[in-house]
Amino acid sequence: NYRYREALIKWDEALQLTPEDATLYEMKSQVLMSLHEMFPAVHAAEMAVQRNPRSWDAWQTLGRAQLGLGEIALAIRSFQVSLHIFPMNPEVWKEDLSWARKLQVQQKATETESVQALARGEELVQESIPDYDFESDEIVAVCAAIAEKEKALSAAKTMVIVSASGTVETVTEQDNCPATPDETLFIRAR
Repeated sequence: NYRYREALIKWDEALQLTPEDATLYEMKSQVLMSLHEMFPAVHAAEMAVQRNPRSWDAWQTLGRAQLGLGEIALAIRSFQVSLHIFPMNPEVWKEDLSWARKLQVQQKATETESVQALARGEELVQESIPDYDFESDEIVAVCAAIAEKEKALSAAKTMVIVSASGTVETVTEQDNCPATPDETLFIRAR
């Protein structure tokens, strides 16, 4: 009747009375999966498998809970154990194991596509960054021109003075003018 919460309470009460009953853990796991509580469902199914490792339905339930968590490889292993115990179970063959294998193929295809997309993305990034030749004639000429201009300015001992009011003044210091502007009123910059 879809009264899963009430069923959980009943399974917990029953487990208090018979904590070694694997069937109770397996049924509790099914209820937890119906409630989309996958971590507790896996835990309950693992408890069922620990209590009775020969229970094919406990292994099947464990596989289904593991699929709910996205653990496809673990689920396939659990379904295989279930089939090893009860090989004539058509439900595990036709539904569970075949579904898990399809998911595994899709997962591998997705991983391959994402790796290829990442590789293409890295190629695009590498192509979009231009390769600069820092030793080209143009770059060397620009650097030489800047160096010559800096040399001329430093030889003339030119200063740029910005007053507190924001006025900018360029002053060339001469050899006969030993006084420098008052640094309390001006900010010195080059």
